[in-house]
Amino acid sequence: MACDETGLTHACGVFACIRADGVSSEEVDVASVISLGLVSLQHRGQESAGIVTNESGRFHQHKGMGLASQIFQEQHIKSLTGNMGIGHTRYSTAGSSELVNCQPFVVDTIHGQMAVGHNGELVNAKALRKKVLLQGTGLSTGSDSEVITQLLTATPPCGEPDGANWPGRIYEMMQLTQISYSLVIMTKRCIYAVRDPHGNRPLCIGKLRNLTDSPQFSRLGRKIMHNGHDSDISKDHDLGWVVSSESCGFHSFGASMYREVKPGEIIELTAKGINSVRIVPPQNPEKPMSFCVFEYVYFARPDSMFEGQMVYGVRQQCGKQLAIEAPVEAELVSTVPESATPAALGYSLRTGIPYVEVLTKNRYVGRTFIQPSNRLRKLGVARKFGPISMNFKGKRIVLIDDSIVRGNTMGPIIKLLKQAGAREVHIRVASPPVKYPCYMGINIPTKEELIANRMNADQLAKELGADSLVYLSLEGLLNAVQVGIDDSADRKTGHCTACLSGKYPVQLDW
Repeated sequence: MACDETGLTHACGVFACIRADGVSSEEVDVASVISLGLVSLQHRGQESAGIVTNESGRFHQHKGMGLASQIFQEQHIKSLTGNMGIGHTRYSTAGSSELVNCQPFVVDTIHGQMAVGHNGELVNAKALRKKVLLQGTGLSTGSDSEVITQLLTATPPCGEPDGANWPGRIYEMMQLTQISYSLVIMTKRCIYAVRDPHGNRPLCIGKLRNLTDSPQFSRLGRKIMHNGHDSDISKDHDLGWVVSSESCGFHSFGASMYREVKPGEIIELTAKGINSVRIVPPQNPEKPMSFCVFEYVYFARPDSMFEGQMVYGVRQQCGKQLAIEAPVEAELVSTVPESATPAALGYSLRTGIPYVEVLTKNRYVGRTFIQPSNRLRKLGVARKFGPISMNFKGKRIVLIDDSIVRGNTMGPIIKLLKQAGAREVHIRVASPPVKYPCYMGINIPTKEELIANRMNADQLAKELGADSLVYLSLEGLLNAVQVGIDDSADRKTGHCTACLSGKYPVQLDW
């Protein structure tokens, strides 16, 4: 959301890495790979981050508040030894923004230590929390991720006569809560990657490849990958595997996309390879897969792959569809830097109206900038964006946004452009109006705070000072998403549109 940066926030991102048998720490340093993975997922959460590694059953961990690049310094990476590990970057939805809620969570079990990282939000967290407490298990945080962790410590009903039965434990947890989670679970011998039966939150697997096979990786890049050692990598074996909320950034640590974790799938990763243990169907088989459509609209990085297609392409297709549904006479198409740029380019391609930059962004003005007076507070947009007036003075602008939630900042931007000489500013939104809260991992404001519930498009245009405002239709959004989906995969496609339509994939349990 180019303008409404206080409107929506994502819950978090999860990451895991395991080194293959025969591969040394000089070849693949697990902690370094995980830290780079968390940096690539930083857009999914900026409040806290943590890494837990496993060295022959002994866990090492480091967590902190803030950005991953600030938390994991060289001395921390060196201390996080082992051949496997998991990481997490967080923005709170359930549970406050405190270090105690920082993941991954680590607990002792009858089979040794276990670590859990969770992306999503449990719709029946309140009932499950009560269940855990009634069993006599104490909880130290307000996070539903800790509830998942404690559920996994319980011996499954089928028992464990032959030792640890982690797939059985995971299955029982999945029977108790069907949505929403993508999990990385580390035990003393392996890592499990788990996605809820509705596939609401994303999770994918990457294969660590030989950097010497990839000419784009320089000698310096190999040193970073190998914890400072410029060693040669053997080409006759796999280096290992990674699991990530998104495929973006795979190239930055020498991985390639292997496949997505299927809805309801439990995948086991060991030093010998990966194995799909089982797929847990949704309790209501008539409910389709419900992948969050807002991953395409806004949350995911544009270079990520979902359902066989790149997010960037979907956003561009949304812009093309918007041009069909809401044409307007204008001299140029533009956007507020920079999440809606693909949609703006799509609109431009479809209409033939040239894409031109109208704003430049000051990247050094952050959300935590101190605003000591009302005057400076009112100048917030002007401090963050500068109008490139030579590009649009006296012209009619089609300004594309990916979504509007509260509508707090679009008005000042329109005013800024008109004061700088824009003849007209027409707003086109590359998604339908957001009208309903999300209870599955996206921090959407209350229904009363959502501007679309108080004003229709014409009223909002008047309120913002725009010459017109049109949203993309829900049908248009779903069509745009469907265009590039790889239907060769052995699964049904389906998308959660609850925040747009009010139709939730499961019955909400309060």
